Amino acid sequence: MNKFLVSTWNVGSVIFIRLAVGLIFLTQGILKYIDPHMGVLRFTKVGFPYPGYTAHFVGTFEIACGLLVLFGLFTSVASIPLLIVILTAIATTKIPELFQPGQGFWFMVSDARTDFAMTMSLLFLISAGAGSWSLDAWLRKETPHEAG
Repeated sequence: MNKFLVSTWNVGSVIFIRLAVGLIFLTQGILKYIDPHMGVLRFTKVGFPYPGYTAHFVGTFEIACGLLVLFGLFTSVASIPLLIVILTAIATTKIPELFQPGQGFWFMVSDARTDFAMTMSLLFLISAGAGSWSLDAWLRKETPHEAG
């Protein structure tokens, strides 16, 4: 079968997207617990109610869902809460930069590049799944050599 016609589900290279997304959310979730500047203080600055609770709540989802994505287990489902987290981060931290003196559009675009990449990667994982090198594929009894 033509390499370009293989369905995304059977492509083992999806693991690279999963590694990026999973490791970034896992580490950011851990940081919300161990570094007040990345957790409670950041959530206070943004204006979230109950910033201690909210930072740890979000951090828990980032850790749990980040691990699921990393291992490729329930990847499409685990990506949905992470998409909500990243869209909330964009709305509360990046969009306001448009209206800050000395910042504006180009500053915001530069500052939001990782958030944009994570958003697109999460949309990809939601639609394509974990790929053939994942626990999802193993549970379905698929193997990487069946990829075509």
